[in-house]
This record gives sequence, structure tokens and C-alpha cells, in this order.
Amino acid sequence: MKPIAIFRHTKTEGPGYFATFLDQRSIPWQLIAIDQGESIPSRAEAFAGLCLMGGPMSVNDPLPWIDQECALICSAVDRGIPVIGHCLGGQLMSKALSGVITQSPVKEIGWGTIHAENNASTGPWLGSCLDESSGLANVFQWHGETFSIPSGAQRIFTNEFCANQMFSLGPHLAMQCHVEMDPEMISEWCKTWRAEVNGVDPLPASVQTPEQMLAQTRTRLPAMRLLADQLYSVWIKGCISN
Repeated sequence: MKPIAIFRHTKTEGPGYFATFLDQRSIPWQLIAIDQGESIPSRAEAFAGLCLMGGPMSVNDPLPWIDQECALICSAVDRGIPVIGHCLGGQLMSKALSGVITQSPVKEIGWGTIHAENNASTGPWLGSCLDESSGLANVFQWHGETFSIPSGAQRIFTNEFCANQMFSLGPHLAMQCHVEMDPEMISEWCKTWRAEVNGVDPLPASVQTPEQMLAQTRTRLPAMRLLADQLYSVWIKGCISN
């Protein structure tokens, strides 16, 4: 099997649990460290799938690799090579597919819930991993911008703070939330919390303090792992079939 290409855009936002998921299944992967100046590959066909991680930058910033990465995403989509994006990665997917990235109504930082939509895409992606009566899922958030849903895609999750939390387009999955988190990543990100909320006063209900995030990790992470396993399992089937 060809490797999964994992694009890291900043050192502290690595693949986290996504890499663990692949390793547990002996699926090869290759890290492409954009933060270390590595070049965007020229051919999507060299990989079974593309995974895009997060980052503090905006896809609207004039960074040379953004257009290059978007072009690679378009090439992968055209060739049926599955793409998955986490937060910034999801925004890159939206932009590549002619969506737009704008300021979110409020920042979302920390643990929260998202609600599954009732449409044709939701069932195949989520299976039976959610409580059918509530449709709610635990996720970790850290974003101030949001993506639009590209033409032809369907929204899978939403919430009251940021309407577009996840969308799918065939075998491709874009997430605004961070299902890849592990405890070490959460602790590391909490170190930047003060700078992240500078000027946000009072804190909205969508923003937790570091103390709240760390205290809830033990109880909320297992449920998010179940969701991540489900989403990653469906996504990786598309990669294996290539």
C-alpha cells in the first residue's frame, strides 16, 4: 500500500492520534513537515491518501505553500484519492473546493459538543458510534475561523457556535474540530491559551480555561476516540481500495 501523506503546518499540531490509528493497523505514512520548509509533493498519485493537520495561520494568509497544497488537494479529489482535514486542514479543503473561509461568530476553544445532521452522508460516516436519540458527539475545538460547505458536499456535524463543523464529499472528510488530540497535545496547546484569548473579554461560553480543558480530558477523551476511530476507519477504506 502506498503511504498516507500527513501534512504538518506547525510543530505543535502533529498527527497525534491519527498516526496512532495508522500504526495500530500497520498502515504506512509519511510526514511532510511544512513548518520545516519541506516542499509540497508534485503528485497526489504517490500516496494512498492525504491528511492535513491544523495550524495557527489562516488559509487567507499570503503563504506560498497554501495555493500549492490546495492544488494538490484538487488533484487528489480529481483522481479519487481520499483527503481528510483537521481544522486548518478542513479549511484548506474547503478553499481548494471553491469554498470560503471567514471569521467564526465566536472562538471555540476546549471541549464541546457537536450535533449530527440527518442526511444521506451522516449514516455511512458515523455508523452506530453515536447515541441516536441525541446525535451528540464530544470533540475538542481550537479555532477562530470557519469554512463554508463547498458545492456538492454535505454537512455532517453542526453546533450553536459554529454551524459548519464537518463536511464530506464522497471519500473526502473535512473537520473544523480536532478529533486527533491526545493529552500531551492538549497540555501543550494550553500554554498558548492566554495569547489566544487576548482581547476576548468576557470569555464566551464556547471558550474554556486551561484548567477546565485539562480537568475534562480524562472523562471526555474516550468518547472522542470512539468517534475518531469511526471516522478514520471509514476514511481509510477509501485509501485501501485505491
